[in-house]
Amino acid sequence: MATFRARDRSSAVLRSPRSEVWAALTDADLIAKITPYVTSITVDGDRWVWRLATIPVLGASVAPAFTEVMELHPEERIEFTHDPARTDEMTSVEGTYLLADHAGGGTDVTIDLQIACTLPLPGLARPAVERVMAGVVKHMGSVFSRNLLKHLGEAQA
Repeated sequence: MATFRARDRSSAVLRSPRSEVWAALTDADLIAKITPYVTSITVDGDRWVWRLATIPVLGASVAPAFTEVMELHPEERIEFTHDPARTDEMTSVEGTYLLADHAGGGTDVTIDLQIACTLPLPGLARPAVERVMAGVVKHMGSVFSRNLLKHLGEAQA
């Protein structure tokens, strides 16, 4: 067993006001609907339990479920860390969304997240596994972004 990681950092300027972006990013049902591989997000207070579809990674199939402690700073920042009480979970995500007014109107959005997944694979497989994970994370981010823009009415024609 070894732990593998993938990180995603990105930023964008959205035409939508910060309140609309915030509403979308804090709507667990919407996030589950617009994010590939996410089958559901269950909210229990400040804990969000994410369930993902099965993802093949170099001969191992992973169907992650993980619990995130969400710290919401209205319309400014969303911080999420893996619930330390959930030592039974093999996947975790740590990260931050930052929102700010854009000088020309709209909202600056920045995301920085890191996914860690413990798999029944040797550490020697790290370069290949993390390359696959990075590809999956990039795909998830691209589709999420496109779907968020569509939800906000900003989809490109």
